[in-house]
Amino acid sequence: MNRADRTTAAAHKHRNGFLYGLGAYGLWGVLPIYFKALGDVPAFDIVAHRILWSLPFLALLVTLGGGWRTLRSCAGNARMIGLLTLTALLIGTNWLLYVYAVTSGHILAASFGYYLNPLANVLLGRFVLKEHLSRVQWAAVALAAAGIAVLAAGALGQLWISLVLCVSFASYGLIRKLLPIDAVGGLAVETALLFPLGAGWLAWRWANGAALFAHGRGDAILLVLAGIVSTTPLILFNAAAKRLAYSTLGMIQFLAPTLQFLLAVLVYGERFTIAHAIAFAAIWTALALYVTALMRKPRLPQAPE
Repeated sequence: MNRADRTTAAAHKHRNGFLYGLGAYGLWGVLPIYFKALGDVPAFDIVAHRILWSLPFLALLVTLGGGWRTLRSCAGNARMIGLLTLTALLIGTNWLLYVYAVTSGHILAASFGYYLNPLANVLLGRFVLKEHLSRVQWAAVALAAAGIAVLAAGALGQLWISLVLCVSFASYGLIRKLLPIDAVGGLAVETALLFPLGAGWLAWRWANGAALFAHGRGDAILLVLAGIVSTTPLILFNAAAKRLAYSTLGMIQFLAPTLQFLLAVLVYGERFTIAHAIAFAAIWTALALYVTALMRKPRLPQAPE
């Protein structure tokens, strides 16, 4: 492949990664609407159903993509299974806490956690993956950090939710970016590893007198579809993470918490404070700086191979 072809292929790869990232974070941004509709169902039950019904959907995608050979080779790799077990626990924790935050009226705390996440991704990209940041990009990081500090000062009661969401998802994304497995295959393995926990929880609930679908036909349909609804953006995220610099992916992520933030305040009536206003302005200014710095480069930052 000549230089022109390599340049074209790289541009196509990054364009697709950017679109995948927008799709993932856009869907995540409106996901609270879905889980709010399941507000009467305990968070553990929602996540267990999410795991249960994701597995057949992912098995279908693996079959359509001819990925079973890859999964069989993965099953024989103890290191790969160990790391995917870790990522499964990280994403399972993230799912559970996110659903709890939404259904308990703490969408703003969740959005704050995902505002923290891009900053964590940028820093991981710089110090773990050795991605270069310009002075303008460092200024954007500092401005975002200042906005987050203001928001933290005004939201200490739910800060633990935000921090756990941030750390769990940033760590998950970094490890998955470095693992040599595709988005669907990796998520299928993670879901299979979590399946005994989800099935075991629902079986224990059923044995203790709780119906699997205790809240009517509407909730039953939403619980069954939760696997597809919540798995789709995660597949798009993993596809984007393979194609983009992690710091760039981190800045795109501001889309999801912004949509969540707007839903929390404008739709669900959560309290909007002066601290929120200052942080919101600082973070979006930081995003504008970062995007401007990217546009001034002759090409997008390259993700490590």
